[in-house]
Amino acid sequence: MNSNKKIGVLGGGQLGRMLIQKAIDYNIEFDVMDPDPNAPCKNLAARFKVGDLKNYEDVIEFAKDLDIITIEIEKVNAEALAALEKQGKLVYPQARVIQLIQDKRAQKNFYIENSIPTSAFVIVNNNEEIKNHPEMIPGFHKLAKDGYDGKGVQKITTEEDISKSFTEPGLIEKAVDLEKEISCIVSRNAKGEIKSFPLVEMVFHPEANLVDYLLSPANVSQEVENKAESLAIKIIEKLDMVGILAVEMFLTKSGEILVNEMAPRTHNSGHQSIESNESSQFEQHLRSILNWPPGSTDIRVPSAMVNLLGADGYTGVAKYEGIEKILQVSGVHIHLYGKKITKPFRKMGHITIADEDAGSLKEKIKFVKENFRIIA
Repeated sequence: MNSNKKIGVLGGGQLGRMLIQKAIDYNIEFDVMDPDPNAPCKNLAARFKVGDLKNYEDVIEFAKDLDIITIEIEKVNAEALAALEKQGKLVYPQARVIQLIQDKRAQKNFYIENSIPTSAFVIVNNNEEIKNHPEMIPGFHKLAKDGYDGKGVQKITTEEDISKSFTEPGLIEKAVDLEKEISCIVSRNAKGEIKSFPLVEMVFHPEANLVDYLLSPANVSQEVENKAESLAIKIIEKLDMVGILAVEMFLTKSGEILVNEMAPRTHNSGHQSIESNESSQFEQHLRSILNWPPGSTDIRVPSAMVNLLGADGYTGVAKYEGIEKILQVSGVHIHLYGKKITKPFRKMGHITIADEDAGSLKEKIKFVKENFRIIA
């Protein structure tokens, strides 16, 4: 195993921060580039560079002395990454994978071409075209590109909602009869060795359209677990991808599993793995891009992960209310992301709660949500 390669991460947010925190255990250093001079990775990176992730020249210049380049956000210049691959540098996930996933229309077509079940959809160039497809209402209008953390998705319940939606290209997706939303994270190295994490169950914030909290393991049948895991493995194999891939899915009331979206990076639905699985998603990504054997993903203890979001109505220097109360609860692990400024629904950290008893776990989730606030 050679860990002496020079590795760079495009993006200096919390995902990069947690990746570096794991890499420190292996004496591995990371270069990081981010447009924010105060990004969460700034003080953990061996070398930190301010630069535009979408700018071709900035990406090329950043990577000139690196051996391996990875990402913690998809909004990067994929053309620059393709050029770096031609120079012989290792880019994981590969540029073509990032390019495909950057466009939700391409994602959906990939599912259709590879017989992967997904919800019905129609590609549209603007919101006016939705009027030609009344059969898709109620549904969700999704921007083709640049949607992130709940942004870029608009629920269309009635025809009146269409005029309030996006004017840019995207797709209209038929709403499904939803039982619950689940996620399966899977990794693959260059040798083709694959390992998946047990399913988690996600509960979404009613306003922010992002994960409020999750439960691990998901409360599903073994049949659903096996089927969802098989779909995630099929996708990463079809992509021929190296790295870690989060596959978000819908479980319908009739028991059908539909792939919603995928992210070619560590993901919010895997944060609990730091405390609760034998190997975390961050270690697994590190092992994958270095072509090391995958670690065990077995669950050590059932857990929940609660996202710590900026409280509505507060923008400014972050203040944390309730830390002492939360720390009195057994099984609680606080992760703050080093973001100085809070704003409504901004991801400022997360809390993992480990507990063998499902009833106790849900009580602790409620206690955390009621007693911890991030204000300004």
